[in-house]
Amino acid sequence: MIALLLALGSSLAYGCADFLGGLGARKAHVLRTVMIAAPASLAVELLLWPVLGASFSTAALAWGAASGVASAAAFALLYRTLAIGPMNVLSPVTALVSAALPVTVGLVQGERLAIAGLVGLPLALMAVVLISAGHGAGSARPSRTALLLAFGAGAAIALQLVCLHQAPSDSGVAPLIVGRAVSSAVTLTAAGLMRRRLGAERPAYAVSATAGVLDSLANLLFLLAARSGDLTVVAVITALYPAGTVLLARGVLAERIHRGQLIGLGTAAVAVGLLALT
Repeated sequence: MIALLLALGSSLAYGCADFLGGLGARKAHVLRTVMIAAPASLAVELLLWPVLGASFSTAALAWGAASGVASAAAFALLYRTLAIGPMNVLSPVTALVSAALPVTVGLVQGERLAIAGLVGLPLALMAVVLISAGHGAGSARPSRTALLLAFGAGAAIALQLVCLHQAPSDSGVAPLIVGRAVSSAVTLTAAGLMRRRLGAERPAYAVSATAGVLDSLANLLFLLAARSGDLTVVAVITALYPAGTVLLARGVLAERIHRGQLIGLGTAAVAVGLLALT
């Protein structure tokens, strides 16, 4: 139950971070947003170091660095995917892959689910697709390149989560610090190389920094959830993060929640209840 609650918290934090990051990207180039969000994320994780501790063993450094590389790749692939479109087809593909791969890893490593979990798991995966699809899913056919990019983005997100899960359980926040430092270095280097293409618009500093803080919180909650529960359950609950984005878009931007998304939210509630029974 503790792992489930932590995973739900991680999912909500990821959804809020994505929403705020999207708002920030409307005001300036997305890399300008990341240039604010990344240092804010790293600052939070450094502040957590004295509280939660950090053991920088070889394994923690290796898995943390791998998660950072995967995070940077996920960022680049995801935004390239959504730029090609159609978003209402590619977004659920990305979300589904990001959930399915860690679930597969968990099952291969010997995790087993009770009957309630065996029913709840596919329901949760179905909810991920319904919530992230939005209105008019399937109205346009994506290109083969777009589908490959969407799969790659989902795989990169999944690899980030799997790498964090594989880090030693006694390493504290070391994998998060190392991963954030690596991903920040990659994205800031990319911003430096592309500085002439970033435009002159100023980023939304407060919104971007808050998105970074929430992303760090989401990573921390996922790490704690994965250490106290099964990756199979934690990953699929975390992948429900589009629900937070959808609800915030409704409350802040007055965007309509479509019928399919409402069904997805209801399905997610049922799935979480069933997974809680495991």
